[in-house]
Amino acid sequence: MSRKLNCWEFRNCGLEPGGVLTGIYGTCKVAQVMKLDGINGGRGAGRACWMVNHSGSHEDHPICRNSRQSCYLCEFYLRVENEENHKIDERTIEKPVRIY
Repeated sequence: MSRKLNCWEFRNCGLEPGGVLTGIYGTCKVAQVMKLDGINGGRGAGRACWMVNHSGSHEDHPICRNSRQSCYLCEFYLRVENEENHKIDERTIEKPVRIY
């Protein structure tokens, strides 16, 4: 079985802590949401990125390369769902975590 990836590793976006694009855009907020640390085996919200409220962030900088209308159609979400045997951690179904 392959190693469980965080969203920034899956997307290779460069916005992870210490990533190549953090000097330009800053560190991805998803990686900093420690309230969701460990959910589905991820670091920060790295395997629960769909739970982070991204409102307003798209004007500032790209938080995610996911250009789909819904996170629940995203290939990374579907991968996590499959890796977790369709038992996504129930805490990720709660209200999204607001980031500022």
